[in-house]
Amino acid sequence: MQLAPLYPILHKLLKPAFPNCLWVGNGATPAIALTFDDGPHPQHTLPLLKVLDRYQIPASFFWLGICVQRSPDVAKTIWQRGDWIGLHGYTHRSFARLSVSELKQSLARSQEVIAHACQVDLAYVQQNIRDVRPPNGFFTPQTLQHLQQWNYRPVMWSVVPEDWVRPGVDVVIERVLSQTCNGSLIVLHDGHCGGEDVATTVDRLVPVLLERGYQFVTVDQLWQQQSVVSASG
Repeated sequence: MQLAPLYPILHKLLKPAFPNCLWVGNGATPAIALTFDDGPHPQHTLPLLKVLDRYQIPASFFWLGICVQRSPDVAKTIWQRGDWIGLHGYTHRSFARLSVSELKQSLARSQEVIAHACQVDLAYVQQNIRDVRPPNGFFTPQTLQHLQQWNYRPVMWSVVPEDWVRPGVDVVIERVLSQTCNGSLIVLHDGHCGGEDVATTVDRLVPVLLERGYQFVTVDQLWQQQSVVSASG
């Protein structure tokens, strides 16, 4: 059963219930963020980077620590490109099923392998890679409480075309285009599930979104927009 039609409904329900998460950017500006989960992947990620380079747009990647460990050269390429990096856990286990110590260790271990793969000081990674997206978007209020206690920033979504079940590139594009608006936080996948189509999807999707006047920004820039809106409000 495909859940894609439910995600816009869930977004409307969850966003006001958990306001400390990043669900969307500033609706007054045409800035949107392309984000990619479950990578880096040795076959799927590099073709995606070529597409992003061709259009000269930034992206945000939420990495699995184990995938960074398996593909350190790909991770380093993304790092050197200057894209925004977040955490998706060490493995793709639901945060809600982890103990408190397991969750903390999953995130810390991911930071360690990122520092090693990208040849960056661990203290720098621990200070700057603080955005966390829970696998499958599943979380509990306790999960968020722990993330905030440990100084992580929970990042969610507003456009989820369910590309990981591979409904077809045309379907994924239609879902994204029909839901994207100012401030959208779009979730795609460059990992084992869904990554087969991601480069083709983005190559067809980006020029349409650019033609519609959208500007691509990172997750960090969406956080900054949210801070400005909160301060002015």
